[in-house]
Amino acid sequence: MHEQLIECVPNFSEGRNPEIIKQITDEIEKVDGIKLLDVDPGYDMNRTVVTFIGSPKSVKEAAFQSIKKASELIDMSTHQGSHPRMGATDVCPFVPVSGITIEETITLSKEIAERVGNELGIPIYLYEKSAQRPERENLAVVRAGEYEALAEKFKKPEWEPDFGPFQFNARSGATVIGVREFLIAYNISLNTREKLHATDIAFELREKGRSARSGNTFPFYYMGTSILKYNENHYPCGSCDFVATTFEEVAEHCRKEHDYSLTDLLILNGIDINKLIGQSVKKPGLFTHCKAIGWMVPNYDRVQISINLTDYNVTSMHHVIAATRKMATERGLIVTGSEIVGMVPYPALLEVGKYYLAKQGRSAGIPIRDILQTAVQSLGLTDVASFNIEERVLGLPSNLDDALVEMKLTDFVDEVSRESPAPGGGSIAALAGALGASLSSMVSNLSANKRGTESIDGLLNTSAEKAQAVKNFLVKAIDADTDAFNAYMDARRLPQKTDEQKAVRFEAMQNGLKKAVAVPYNTAVESNKAIEISKMVAELGNPNSITDVGVGAQIAYTGVIGGIYNVLINLKDIEDEEFNSKMRKDCDELKLKANRMLRDVIEIVDEKL
Repeated sequence: MHEQLIECVPNFSEGRNPEIIKQITDEIEKVDGIKLLDVDPGYDMNRTVVTFIGSPKSVKEAAFQSIKKASELIDMSTHQGSHPRMGATDVCPFVPVSGITIEETITLSKEIAERVGNELGIPIYLYEKSAQRPERENLAVVRAGEYEALAEKFKKPEWEPDFGPFQFNARSGATVIGVREFLIAYNISLNTREKLHATDIAFELREKGRSARSGNTFPFYYMGTSILKYNENHYPCGSCDFVATTFEEVAEHCRKEHDYSLTDLLILNGIDINKLIGQSVKKPGLFTHCKAIGWMVPNYDRVQISINLTDYNVTSMHHVIAATRKMATERGLIVTGSEIVGMVPYPALLEVGKYYLAKQGRSAGIPIRDILQTAVQSLGLTDVASFNIEERVLGLPSNLDDALVEMKLTDFVDEVSRESPAPGGGSIAALAGALGASLSSMVSNLSANKRGTESIDGLLNTSAEKAQAVKNFLVKAIDADTDAFNAYMDARRLPQKTDEQKAVRFEAMQNGLKKAVAVPYNTAVESNKAIEISKMVAELGNPNSITDVGVGAQIAYTGVIGGIYNVLINLKDIEDEEFNSKMRKDCDELKLKANRMLRDVIEIVDEKL
């Protein structure tokens, strides 16, 4: 499981006084585990957008402290600015980046909203995915009338806040809190300086689409000779040649034949369905959760399609660039590459890499960095600027600089050989299992996706992906085993002069030992999975690599036995007999499984040799 990371993007109603902004961001940076990514003040808007990232616990604290400081420093009764706003902290969205679900993030947002409402006396409205009422999902609706309308709103029952007092806070106003998806700012470059060409494709991509035209619309739709209009008894469909005599008839046609809501499309374009006569007919774009425009970029000497992807789980970068490449070809254009502005979530770029590997008939059971590099190359992310995966990908799995797995191999071997008790057998068992899984992945990838292997490619590709997952888990366990042992040693060093201190020390040591047991047990379980995978690979893989499978199974078995040894050695000091009994039983069963599976693999290897 990857580290849990959340991005928070609070908007503060101050963009002119750098001292105030600095005091607010200082509160954010004081919190351990927080990384401040960006501070973007706007003088005319009198507003600053701050972006930071961290663990759920850290983000909760940093968000609260920044809202608290803003309420102390910003007086909304004297605020002037060009951007819509309703509070000292106007809006505070939370974005799940990796290792955490939308639902978990929504729970976190409500906990913060409740704390801000109760402790700071600020009325809080929940919006987007956190909204408790459908009419409050849209920020523009919640913020209608801005700060100046709040006093009157608080006289109306329907404007009771979700948290905090139901009364006007003249100094701080009100704050909107909620969860939204990560917004990816993504630009696609074209080999032309003609902005209209980029805009033409942008309108085809974006959710709200464009005005429908007739005549001469291919290949450049904007060259169409006339814009279609709604007239009495004349309601054209924007997606085909159908013409209805009523709005209800054309709306039903769009639903049945083209699978979209015409009413929703018109509302998205700001058109009142009760006042349609004379309005232009709308043609929807290809993708939901997609906003796009075309612009000229003199620094790059070409045009770009500037795209905001508001939910990459629905519409991803590979979706829009594939469609853009097709439409560019139809127009005699070429996509020269693309550009991610700012950061991109790790899962989003990983999805792109896996997509292109599948299209190329290649396995995704390869190291994570290789998958991400495939995404970078496939999207052409270095076309107009550099793209450093380490710097630009949020939630990228990584290790601490002083982690064992970051050592050179010779340094690691030397460290094991020293008189210190850790790293010891538990870390070596995890390394053994990781190496066993790696060999199965290697042979799977060597054997699959060749001429004549079509019938087994699916099984081998799946084996490679499973082996990579086991490998990644066990690489983390190399350090986890040492960390668990260190937690036990720290507990042993606790003071024991008084009865109370002795009790605290004893409980800490017992918990430390149980943790020290859990880590090697999981090492044994995952190493056993590596043996199971090796059996599949031994049966289906290239016979020329059969010895690699055999070596992998043998060393993975060392991971199983080594993990079990480290469980059993620590049980003797744990006084929870029920816990001990279960662990011994589980270890016995696991050892039997591993023995049987290894024997099967050896038989296959010997037979093929």
